Amino acid sequence: MNGEGEILHEGSGGRTSETVAGFLAAIAIFVSLVGLAWHPLRLILPSLAIALVAAGMGAGKGRLQFAAVLICALCLFFGFTIAVAFSKPLW
Repeated sequence: MNGEGEILHEGSGGRTSETVAGFLAAIAIFVSLVGLAWHPLRLILPSLAIALVAAGMGAGKGRLQFAAVLICALCLFFGFTIAVAFSKPLW
């Protein structure tokens, strides 16, 4: 408790950049999963870039950012595979 009657919590004061990095990672995962069904180059490559930016913004313990990079990379591989197997356009 500080002098003004407010209770301070030690673990709840997360940095704003970590919060933004989490939202960016979640957006990147969503967009890359949508890119599996639609043009992979148009959606998955930018989402991979967003996931990499989110991984750079977050702290060293950012598991969501790490998962976003892995999911986007896997979606890129499987998106190319699906597009080639079913003769869908990449762009």
